[in-house]
Amino acid sequence: MLYHVRMDVLIPTDMDADKVNELKATEKALSQKLQEQGKWRHIWRLAGEYSNFSIFDVESNEELHNIMMSLPLYPYMKVEVTPLLRHPSSIRDDDS
Repeated sequence: MLYHVRMDVLIPTDMDADKVNELKATEKALSQKLQEQGKWRHIWRLAGEYSNFSIFDVESNEELHNIMMSLPLYPYMKVEVTPLLRHPSSIRDDDS
């Protein structure tokens, strides 16, 4: 199942800089592992914002939920999830 996910990161400005850097490093490593596994298919930064649009390819709503909850920055995110279905007019075979 494909999902379009918008993540807006809202880290408190008074959070310890070392803690922020640790969270970011751990988040990056996990996101890259999920990309290598094919679960986090795409990630795009939104210019001028601490936000991204991502495409996840997972087995279920529960798997996506568990992935999102495992992200170190999740407690500081506003997340919007949109399930995606293949469009019947699509000419691509690899977008399922």
